[in-house]
Amino acid sequence: MAKYRKLGRTSAQRKAILRNQVTNLLYNGKIRTTETRAKEVRKIAESMIALAIREHDHFDTVTVTAKVARKDADGKRVKEVKDGKKVTVYDEVSKEIKKDQPSRLHARRQMMKVFYGISEIPSDAKGKKNKKKVDMVAKMFDEIAPKYEGRNGGYTRIIRIGQRKGDAAMEVLLELV
Repeated sequence: MAKYRKLGRTSAQRKAILRNQVTNLLYNGKIRTTETRAKEVRKIAESMIALAIREHDHFDTVTVTAKVARKDADGKRVKEVKDGKKVTVYDEVSKEIKKDQPSRLHARRQMMKVFYGISEIPSDAKGKKNKKKVDMVAKMFDEIAPKYEGRNGGYTRIIRIGQRKGDAAMEVLLELV
């Protein structure tokens, strides 16, 4: 008995389809696909969620001070003259950041192997070329992991829709519970 379904594709195509569908499932919350693909996507998605749940509290909070260039109302750097030269003015800013512990860092890298990059167009910038990158790993740790923290598996649900018109393949809705 095989450990996975081949889906009638070469290994590179199969991995690409599964990565794409897992990324879209965890970003949107649900996808529409065939039953066999959904069963394969479910395995990967549930392992990613379990990994996020296991590691979402493993970080240290560190206070860091940094020099940041002072900017004016137009967003340009403020310069002042010192010894006949124009020099940028810097302000010292302290900021708290999360520093991953080694196990969380490893989990982050494991997730990055699976997820594709997602760019989203902000609603206020419709029609413009401004795209915002979505950090899927941060979304996993910050949004999805706390949601399923008390749950032992079963993070996804498969709902049968019916047969597809073109090839009569069974279509399903795969969604997060």
